[in-house]
Amino acid sequence: MIQGGVKSYTKINNTMIKLAIPTRGNEVDDHFGHCDAYTIFTVNAENKIVKTEILPSPQGCGCKSNIGSILKEVGVNVMLAGNMGDGALRVLQHHGIDVFRGCNGDVRQLAEDFLQGKIDDSGEGCKSHDNHEEHGHICNNNH
Repeated sequence: MIQGGVKSYTKINNTMIKLAIPTRGNEVDDHFGHCDAYTIFTVNAENKIVKTEILPSPQGCGCKSNIGSILKEVGVNVMLAGNMGDGALRVLQHHGIDVFRGCNGDVRQLAEDFLQGKIDDSGEGCKSHDNHEEHGHICNNNH
């Protein structure tokens, strides 16, 4: 289980990071591979959001699309997601993207909570694409 949110990144890298969040409207999409788009927040070394971008989602399920390489190419190194299958998790990790699962709510608030070190990985993923609705989680918050 990954803990402590952004603190580990700024202490290690002391550089900007990019957070990606699967998005539908302004909310975290409950399933990574079915989202409309990814909201990408660029964060400076002082843990301040300096840029927000929207990246349309490619067609197909997350683990079978090229989203891992696309996100890596644009500099994403952290994914804050709701539910995600093991295949998608492996694809993102293969591309050097750390994943925090079990998140929901407003994407901007989620990013802010992460920057305050309040978000941990739930350690749980979506077991089946057919019944992912049964595996809803809320972020494990330290507050």
